[in-house]
Amino acid sequence: MYNTIKLDKGLYNLSGKTFTEALCEMDPDTNYADTELAGLDAYERQLKRFDIKVSGEGSDTVEKFFLSTESAILFPEFVKRAIKAGMNSSALSEIVAAKTKTNSSDCRGISIVAEENKPYSTVTAEGNALPETAIKLSSSLVTMSKFGRSISTTYETIRNQRLDVLAVSLMSIGAQIADAVFAQAVGVLKNGIVPDSMAGTEFDYSELAKFWGKFGSYDMTTIIAKPETMAKILSFEQMKYADGNFMATGAVKTPFGATLIKSGAVDDGTIIGLDKSCALEMINGSDIVLETDKLISRQVETIAVSVTTGFAKIIPEAVRVLDIA
Repeated sequence: MYNTIKLDKGLYNLSGKTFTEALCEMDPDTNYADTELAGLDAYERQLKRFDIKVSGEGSDTVEKFFLSTESAILFPEFVKRAIKAGMNSSALSEIVAAKTKTNSSDCRGISIVAEENKPYSTVTAEGNALPETAIKLSSSLVTMSKFGRSISTTYETIRNQRLDVLAVSLMSIGAQIADAVFAQAVGVLKNGIVPDSMAGTEFDYSELAKFWGKFGSYDMTTIIAKPETMAKILSFEQMKYADGNFMATGAVKTPFGATLIKSGAVDDGTIIGLDKSCALEMINGSDIVLETDKLISRQVETIAVSVTTGFAKIIPEAVRVLDIA
């Protein structure tokens, strides 16, 4: 049972396993089906074991983790989960079609290229060769990049802080890291693309609709724009017919269903459109990396937090750039 497991900091250092995965092998979730603990993962059951409340009314202070040597083992995972929650709040899910894990410092993705001048709708006469679509290794390596922050603090500073308040601070740091990762994704999306030109001289809703129409076989599900450009799009008269409920979901969509995302990483005078179902692959070289020993021993001066990741375009034709200057 969960309340008899021996916790050890070595659980953070098992190759190929997260702390929670290592715990789950010792304390499988299936043991708790149809019990009051169903729905809790192995880590959350340990929080219950040591009566540590990390959120809501009556949230404990950081010091609660350190009432015993075993409960102290749980603190780095609390920090990691809060940072990860902040990272997961980013708009990456709106532009990433697939995620891949790798242990290499670089890797080569795949690209899908249809035979030039032979669209899928072309009829093939009997006896003639079928049009070809090539799935091959990308011509360039995806270099993995490290993103992170060094958090300066001490145990004495945070020991009496409520865990829910500390979690908010850590989530903010996670969101900042995610913004940097998102900027890298934008750089990969726009790389090598010759922007489309507008039909007229002023960027308005009709130009946005024409840009949507240029996607042909693909669907423009997502538009990425600088904040000031997004504000202009939102001011279009036609946006009052926008799809979705911003107040309920937080998503802003055009009447034709494309989700709007603001990012300072987009070049001035351009917007990026893409089909999120097939445009971009996210390659993760590591989960969130923390200095767990310092956190467990309370010898905290700085907390180094980092992730390693990279991006590759899967289908280049599923991404377009519009010049609105």
